[in-house]
Amino acid sequence: MISSVLSYLAVTWLAGQASAIELTVSKTGGNSSSSLLYGIMFEDINNSGDGGIHGQVLRNNGFQGDDPGLTAYSAVGDVTISQDTSEPLSSAITSSLKVSVPSGTTGYVGFANEGYDGVPVLETTYDNYFYVKGDYSGTVNLRLVGNSSGIVYADHNITVASTTSNFTYYETSFTSSVSADANNVWQLRFDASKVAGSSLNFGLVQLFPPTYNSRSNGLRNDVASFLAEVKASFLRFPGGNNLEGASPSDRWKWNETIGPVIDRPGREGDWSYPNTDALGLDEYLQWCEDMNLVPVLAVWAGLSLGGGIVSGSDLDPYVDDILNELEYVLGSTDTTYGALRAKNGRTEPWNVQHIEVGNEDNLNSGCGTYADRFTQIYDAVHAAYPNITIVASTTDTSCLPSTIPDGVITDIHHYLTPDEFVELFDEWDNWSRDWPILVGEYASTTGNDGSTTYWSYMQGSCSEAVYMIGMERNSDIVKMASFAPLLEHFDMAEWSPDLFGLDSSPDSITGSTSYYVQKMFSTNRGSTILPVNATGDFDPLFWVASVSDAGTYYVKLANYGATSQNVTVNIEGTTSGDFQLLTGGESVSNYPHDVSITTTTLSVSGSGSFTVELPAWAVAVLAVS
Repeated sequence: MISSVLSYLAVTWLAGQASAIELTVSKTGGNSSSSLLYGIMFEDINNSGDGGIHGQVLRNNGFQGDDPGLTAYSAVGDVTISQDTSEPLSSAITSSLKVSVPSGTTGYVGFANEGYDGVPVLETTYDNYFYVKGDYSGTVNLRLVGNSSGIVYADHNITVASTTSNFTYYETSFTSSVSADANNVWQLRFDASKVAGSSLNFGLVQLFPPTYNSRSNGLRNDVASFLAEVKASFLRFPGGNNLEGASPSDRWKWNETIGPVIDRPGREGDWSYPNTDALGLDEYLQWCEDMNLVPVLAVWAGLSLGGGIVSGSDLDPYVDDILNELEYVLGSTDTTYGALRAKNGRTEPWNVQHIEVGNEDNLNSGCGTYADRFTQIYDAVHAAYPNITIVASTTDTSCLPSTIPDGVITDIHHYLTPDEFVELFDEWDNWSRDWPILVGEYASTTGNDGSTTYWSYMQGSCSEAVYMIGMERNSDIVKMASFAPLLEHFDMAEWSPDLFGLDSSPDSITGSTSYYVQKMFSTNRGSTILPVNATGDFDPLFWVASVSDAGTYYVKLANYGATSQNVTVNIEGTTSGDFQLLTGGESVSNYPHDVSITTTTLSVSGSGSFTVELPAWAVAVLAVS
């Protein structure tokens, strides 16, 4: 369908046919547009961190969370494996894997780890790390193996010499051929004859394919590279609900996510699975730096998902903890926590200029105390760091202080039907220009008939584009906006739809229709929103025009309707550019391993006037100069 549409578009431009609506873009007037408008919201949901964007692909490697057991592990050969709390790897990693070898056993034995519904086996080089304790000198064999097929994709030997007194650390690398699917395991084997009648303990096994920008303990390169194509401007982290915890003691604790991973205890995350916290505070900030993202660091504000609220003087220690976190991030190496950051490998302060106080404090009985809790945290942070922009976690005025301090941004979240998003097209048209907004989470999650949306589809993604056009028209006050959730590991998800997803098979990364809308809008941005004179009204066609400092004009279009729209765009002095189009049937989705809808780009030329046909449920960007 896309090719036929583009063929027709080419004929339309050449023939200069009349259009049903004409848009004339003014080259003067308008309002400024936030440079941070399109960004990313991330929390570890749907195994989007562990098992997703974080590079380490073995599951349950530190026996973290409430009841890890032997999840993902299996014995290789005639051995017994068990979680051993009597041989902790460290004060944080309080268990290791015990491999007991019966007397008289020979050959190579050991254990396997199946990763997150399989280990991704790619044609690449892997880095492999592990700790071992016990009386063993000899070969350790590391393999990537098809779980059902038995095909060996990687086979690598390393010589070790371990003792019963301490854990010994080993690291190595090896190359692999590619598997056709996700049904693979990583194996560690050793010579049973040297351990027969005894046992070895292994701790914190780690396996990394290449990481983004080759960072140690970094992001998976293929996943991060796909995300980087969006060219987002900010990253809001670490949540989301995953910030809050079921109780205050279960919250995301920044100081337990820093330093060597052997010193990170992990936690039972808020989405029903353990978090290793290998993707910790420094890794988030390195992510921001590597993708040129402005960090929006959420801090715990006294509200837990289980309903427990800490306020008043009881909140004081947690306010101190926020100040300690900010000193770690921003302080010089002469400060206590700045020195700790340097010890952990980062001498220069991170560039953090935005924090968000809590998450959705209008929910879970948080509203009644949020004004006081926000003020308590705001006063402490603003006094110590007056240049930091502070975000309140709700726009609900009944939850906020009666007087909101100047410069405070408030956060709103929308999970809606397509029609509801279209109804909110003008949500910000009459909003106070002195009250800046973060749309911290939004997505079309329910069909107009009330059905659950598992995969984004063109009608829903088109409705998001309509809402985004409304935000962009008002991006003097809508400072930031981020689709949520970001990512899911297929078949391990608690929430849908998500912007993109993957599993453990090769080439599994799948962008949703909403991913391509986000990418189109984020990569085509002006600095000034321009007035548009139109020969018709909004609905079903919606539009916004802008110009960049370099003089490129952008017109974003969304056709939220069942019939095509002929559109003529007039921009004096322009001659050529590109037309990007995302189109498909009303209910068409991209599914795992089955991407049918992506953006198509056509070169255009004209003398200040461009005529296009926008198919039903289509989203487009015209970029000309």
